[in-house]
Amino acid sequence: MQKVFTMSQTAKFDPTSIKYNEAGLVPAIAQDESTGEVLMMAWMNEQAIQRTIETRRVTYWSRSRKAFWIKGESSGHVQELVDFRIDCDRDCLLVVVRQTGAACHTNRRTCFYTAVRDGKEVELMAPMT
Repeated sequence: MQKVFTMSQTAKFDPTSIKYNEAGLVPAIAQDESTGEVLMMAWMNEQAIQRTIETRRVTYWSRSRKAFWIKGESSGHVQELVDFRIDCDRDCLLVVVRQTGAACHTNRRTCFYTAVRDGKEVELMAPMT
């Protein structure tokens, strides 16, 4: 379980304070709330951030489709937002989620299922059944 720390001072969150790349995107890492496992990385723009915070359903920006992508909308593998964090440079996000089913489009629990060991790629997990 992730520990949530309380800041001594709070400020209203302004999505325009995030440092987006030249395409208006920021990387967002999804982490499982109960295991701490890194599940995936995808991109968000300002509107995806706002939608995620408002709906508590993680919404990304699909660079290939040029459209919003609500995780689990078609697959049922939903990411429910538990905590939304910003790194110290304000150029990367961490979304702590309650993951239902696979996080990866390959139907694996995580997108990080390949390791490099002794110069060889090793598949760490098979797709979920």
